[in-house]
Amino acid sequence: MKDCRPVCVAAVVLTGALVFGDASVQAAEEQVQGMLAAQIRSQGFTCEKPLGATRDAKRSRPDYAVWVLKCSNATYRVGRAPDMAAKVEPLR
Repeated sequence: MKDCRPVCVAAVVLTGALVFGDASVQAAEEQVQGMLAAQIRSQGFTCEKPLGATRDAKRSRPDYAVWVLKCSNATYRVGRAPDMAAKVEPLR
């Protein structure tokens, strides 16, 4: 009878990496949406509860990231450049 321990250990490690990898991606997304919400609030816009943030790859450039931030009360397009105020455009 063959010993399946190496295969079983590899399967457990792979499963753990997938589970914790997914959790770290979700935490990073929550961190981005929270940071964007704080940024637009500091500039006078209202974001009651951030629901999600997606990066707009078409509008983004190196050194200028564009995000669509969805809040419970509004949706915004947020352009960010290093060391500058964000350009905030309300959508809908």
